[in-house]
Amino acid sequence: METTATGSPSRAGRREWLGLAVLALPTLLTSLDTSVLFLALPHISADLDPSGTQQLWIVDIYALMIAGFLVTMGTLGDRIGRRLLLLIGASLFAVASVLAAYSSSAEMLIATRALLGIAGATLMPSTLGLIRNMFQDPAQRAVAIAAWMSTFMLGIAVGPLAGGALLDSFWWGSVFLLGVPVMVVLLLTGPFLLPEFRSDEAGRVDLGSVLLSLATTMPIFYGIKELAADGPEFLTLGALVVGVVFGVLFVMRQNRLPSPLLDLSPFKNSTFSSALTVMLIGSAVMGGITLSISQFLQLVEGMSPMRAGLWLLPAAVSVIVSGMASVGLAQKLGAGNVIIGGLLFTVIGGVMLSQVDDSSGVGYVITCFSLVYFGIGPMSALTTDIVVGSAPPEKAGSAASTSETSTQLGVALGVAGLGSIGSVVYGNDIEGAVPSSVVGDAATAANDSLAGAITVAPQLTGDAGVALVESARSAFVSGMGAVGITIGALVAAMVILSAVKLRKGPSGGGEPADPAVEGSEVPDATATVPSGESV
Repeated sequence: METTATGSPSRAGRREWLGLAVLALPTLLTSLDTSVLFLALPHISADLDPSGTQQLWIVDIYALMIAGFLVTMGTLGDRIGRRLLLLIGASLFAVASVLAAYSSSAEMLIATRALLGIAGATLMPSTLGLIRNMFQDPAQRAVAIAAWMSTFMLGIAVGPLAGGALLDSFWWGSVFLLGVPVMVVLLLTGPFLLPEFRSDEAGRVDLGSVLLSLATTMPIFYGIKELAADGPEFLTLGALVVGVVFGVLFVMRQNRLPSPLLDLSPFKNSTFSSALTVMLIGSAVMGGITLSISQFLQLVEGMSPMRAGLWLLPAAVSVIVSGMASVGLAQKLGAGNVIIGGLLFTVIGGVMLSQVDDSSGVGYVITCFSLVYFGIGPMSALTTDIVVGSAPPEKAGSAASTSETSTQLGVALGVAGLGSIGSVVYGNDIEGAVPSSVVGDAATAANDSLAGAITVAPQLTGDAGVALVESARSAFVSGMGAVGITIGALVAAMVILSAVKLRKGPSGGGEPADPAVEGSEVPDATATVPSGESV
């Protein structure tokens, strides 16, 4: 770590802050890329005529590739250079974006989406790892990470707006071309504004560990996504079991290697592990509630994707405001206390959402949603800083990939778990409302989801279709209320965990750092800013 003459970490200057603006571009793009695809999918289906299975792979392969390669790419950046890996990934992302935009078949689009996912896996850990090295001063690093997280949240919100605007004027491939100018700017400015960082002590990349990492993460993510879509089927549960088995083998191999693909020693420190756990649950909450609210706006309120995106903006603004404000508050109150205070807003938002009914209106629902997001902001910014700041500079890429894997897994779990809770309540409430004249696949679709009921309704005569849609919308709102109370309970547990583990770091009177965690730095969550001192 570079220090000043007084021994304190050197402070970032103009070049580093301009570099942060450059790093925000791929961060914005990766969060935006998935949301715009959902809008484009009907247009893609009309043009390329993919089968149902191919449609699923067009959507899912991107996230699966990102999840599978995050650990590998984070550690690879530590070894070959984070800026070099970022620029390679940006080049690949730009080329794959063009190929995806002009795909002439479903198979070609699936292949190019896979390339986009592999390229995307280089971007997030590289950007976060570079931030760790560019901002040595803990206070500045906390601000930089909060700004980085805010950019990521902004991409989630503006995705429907950007996608809707493009699809209104151009063909479906235009949503993929969004990535090209972003990556061109990164490639032109990155070599001048971003310094290079690599570990001089890094060994070779262990191919066996790479394969075990892929065999762990990809089946687990696939199983979780399929669990959300189809329930606990044999193939889904089998994928989860396979992923867990390979995960055990991966851990055993890392413990034996002198230069592991993923350094597991930080996990022995309770502050690091607790921060990851809080991040996992918080991401699950965000994934689950975003799915519910997006469906509510489009299926219950009948909004277009673009108009729904406008209604999502207040929540996006709230999470950005709270995330940025949390850095200054942490200087006065301690990071752990600020995380706890923010999560209490999320508990309130979840409890309020549990009281939603047919007469609540859009304003009430968005208020609940915004409170949940507002409370998640400090958690996202500060726990990311704790995790990334715990790593020595030469292992920042590995720590960043761990953070991103936790986030990705959390979102998938939230969509699967909270989505399933909403579906169960929907199914119980809609039972008996589907007319007896609706049979076979149509009856199954109406009983499974609100979207299915809306599809079936035009087939009914008289007022039966209208009555079915009204009943289905009411059942969906009941399910959304169940999601709200579950969020309240989950986040209450996060508050307790944060109070026990994050309020008192190693120098704050809490559990001392494990001496086996050699060379790691675990920030003190009670300090005015996360500490950069070694434990």
